[in-house]
Amino acid sequence: MVGVDVEAAADFLRDRLPFTPSVQVILGSGLSHLVTQVSDATTVSFEEVPGFPPSGVEGHSGAYVAGYLDGTPVLLQAGRYHAYEGHPMEVVVAPVRVAVALGVEVLIVTNAAGGIDGKLGPGDLMLIEDQINLTFHSPLAGPVYGEGHRFPDMSAPYDPVLQRCALEVAADLGIELTRGTYAAVLGPSYETAAEVRMLARLGAHAVGMSTVPEVTVARAAGLRCLGFSMVTNKGTGLSPDPIGHEEVIEVGRVAGARLGLLLGGVLGRLSATGYSEETE
Repeated sequence: MVGVDVEAAADFLRDRLPFTPSVQVILGSGLSHLVTQVSDATTVSFEEVPGFPPSGVEGHSGAYVAGYLDGTPVLLQAGRYHAYEGHPMEVVVAPVRVAVALGVEVLIVTNAAGGIDGKLGPGDLMLIEDQINLTFHSPLAGPVYGEGHRFPDMSAPYDPVLQRCALEVAADLGIELTRGTYAAVLGPSYETAAEVRMLARLGAHAVGMSTVPEVTVARAAGLRCLGFSMVTNKGTGLSPDPIGHEEVIEVGRVAGARLGLLLGGVLGRLSATGYSEETE
């Protein structure tokens, strides 16, 4: 693997983390502040992990935080790598492969996204049901890595049982949670109005620049996946307002509190059932 020895990174984290994690949550742009809700936290910056480059995007602090969210043990990945930074896909998905090596069973991904569906506005939360890879790169290209699956089944990249759990928790908390398809593009520019129209015709409800490579590798390794998009803006052409990264970060700060409550509820229910595929 280019630049990252997954086993060495996993061994390093195994020695630093206070417990063996069963679930890892990747926090997208503007959501790193959720780490403040973690109690008894142990923090390890990306730069400390052998082979990991520093995170170079505003809103991504670049650290692992292990601790307890509403009493449930969790490993938060505060920040991620993106292909648009110039990182090869091997680096983009390295944290997921490290999670696999640590024994993680469930991967929960979050991201900031632009709304393609006209009904989605800033601050709305979307449960990801499916995904479209428009980065035109696959993290599984090249030699088969430890996942062992050259052609993983992607008929249900996001676990239906976990989705049902998330919807039930959202209803219990009074949090509106819509369902839709997430499209990933390479970036880093925001989409044109024509591209937004194209994405809508392809069946996308939200668009961003992450998540799909990570979920693809996680599914190839057999992890169960759950995903949430936090809509930070309407896609170009759907609103007269210009789009900027500062807006993404600010909406993340405001709406991230609701997503934090939702994550806490989901994690609590999963922990109570031992992360069983028969989550009630």
